[in-house]
Amino acid sequence: MSILKQATIDAIKQNEAALLAGWMNSLEQEGSLSDNRISRDDVSGQARDFLRVLVVASAVGDAADLSRAEWAESRQFLETLSRSRAVRGLDSQHTARFIFSLKRPLFDLLQKTYVADPVELSNELWAISELLDTLGMHTIRAFQKSREEVILRQQEELLELSTPVVKLWDGVLALPMIGTLDSQRTQVVMESLLQRIVETGSEIAIIDITGVPTVDTLVAQHLLKAVTAIRLMGADCIISGIRPQIAQTIVHLGLDLGGIVTKANLADALALALKRSGLIVARAG
Repeated sequence: MSILKQATIDAIKQNEAALLAGWMNSLEQEGSLSDNRISRDDVSGQARDFLRVLVVASAVGDAADLSRAEWAESRQFLETLSRSRAVRGLDSQHTARFIFSLKRPLFDLLQKTYVADPVELSNELWAISELLDTLGMHTIRAFQKSREEVILRQQEELLELSTPVVKLWDGVLALPMIGTLDSQRTQVVMESLLQRIVETGSEIAIIDITGVPTVDTLVAQHLLKAVTAIRLMGADCIISGIRPQIAQTIVHLGLDLGGIVTKANLADALALALKRSGLIVARAG
């Protein structure tokens, strides 16, 4: 059974221009059109498209179950709308207000349509209110999901940017670590470093932890895993950036870094790597 009466759907179709004008006026009064991250033309186009899919779906679909096939186009529209606004940095309130602000102009239209039938007016007002509430909540859920995807992608990009593999010399790679090490970041580090070892055929990799604030048991385990993976690729590993405080912490925790060459700074680690490669650095003249 249709969620809206045919008279309501016909009224929406026949008064589309006036309805859109009232909708835009409501958005403007609420301040939704004053945000420069989205233009008035974009909002107007989205309003027109949403009204079209709303009319089509309402004629055959029950809003009590948005998972039905009749609402597929509406769901897709709202999800695309939410994703575009999430990417632009708008919040969920701004996105939901786009849907809810349609209520007032629709209510005004229904009052004119059913002026002679208060019972039908009440029924249709309730139906359209429930419909827009349901669609608005779907929009909020879609926005939150899109926002989480944006945040996750940004985190992944930051991880990649914070773990650059630098070629210091032929056969010598360096990986400067900055920030706290965790399981996810260690995995990104190992994948990036091991791939570069394969691409360059390097035999020595330097992991510099000068920018790592603290070293505890978990961080040490991550470093050991990284060193093991590097050795399995046929390369050797040097850990640099062992400050006095970190050295004391490692001793206090009883961590075993035996078999791993460590240096106080990156310069000393590079000098050792060059020496192992049969090279000598000397002052000119």
